[in-house]
Amino acid sequence: MTAVLLVLFSTGATVAAAAPADTSGKPAAEQRSTDRQWSNWGDLGGVITAGPAVSSWSANRLDVFVRGTDSAVWHKWWNGSNWSGWESLGGVIIDNPAAVSWGANRIDLFGRGTDNHLWHKWWNGSSWSGWEDLGGVITAGPAVASWSANRLDVFVRGTDSALWHKWWNGSSWSGWESLGGVIVDNPAAVSWGPNRIDVFVEGTDNQLWHKWWNGSSWSGWEGLGGVITAGPAVASWAANRLDVFAKGTDNQLWHKWWNGSSWSGWENLGGVFLHNPAAVSWGPNRIDIFVEGTDNHTYHKAWY
Repeated sequence: MTAVLLVLFSTGATVAAAAPADTSGKPAAEQRSTDRQWSNWGDLGGVITAGPAVSSWSANRLDVFVRGTDSAVWHKWWNGSNWSGWESLGGVIIDNPAAVSWGANRIDLFGRGTDNHLWHKWWNGSSWSGWEDLGGVITAGPAVASWSANRLDVFVRGTDSALWHKWWNGSSWSGWESLGGVIVDNPAAVSWGPNRIDVFVEGTDNQLWHKWWNGSSWSGWEGLGGVITAGPAVASWAANRLDVFAKGTDNQLWHKWWNGSSWSGWENLGGVFLHNPAAVSWGPNRIDIFVEGTDNHTYHKAWY
């Protein structure tokens, strides 16, 4: 059985008929910048069973995490010139994983275990840790952000469907803090500066909702409209810049951004995919997005 799983994850063959179609064109992107564009969708293979996660610990570095057919976490990375094969990190998880980097050659990975606890695994620059049980009772995949070295802020959906928060301050884990709301599916979180966090969720009205930490207090909930059908993803490539991605009613990828003073409308980026997307930025004006295609492969699209 193990050999079969390894074969499934080592394939990188393109299945053109099942690949998400790029139907977006480029008009909205071209209006924002004449010298930048969205790539087409690239097939990274694998057979995955939930939405992916992605982190970056340096320029032109990407680490992608998925749930495999064995319910374990699998890892694939871009080293600046080529993609690795798939590496099993073990564990048995439900829903999408979450990942973040707070420094060079550091990755923190989170998942929902079969006991509905939050579980944590990290890369310290030379090896992977075991899995650490952080407790709680969670009902969707987690989200994580980091606003400084050795700082982690994790967000989950609780049994009351509210948003809950747990953080690592550099020496110890906090308890669980309720941030209220009633949410559907996994949250998304990002930090664009010291002591700043932006969290996004799908509400029970299927709209995109936003809540943020400004360094001293949490905001209320801001409704951003849209009709979304899975948990969102978010990335930031500069201070006071946010790029949010969500699955629409057409199962395509939709994009909305904050430019520092106002929110854009929704931009269609095409594709047909399952579950939630994942997004990260490793430099100014760069975004990498990952989704699970209808053939259960991992697909990649970039703004560059």
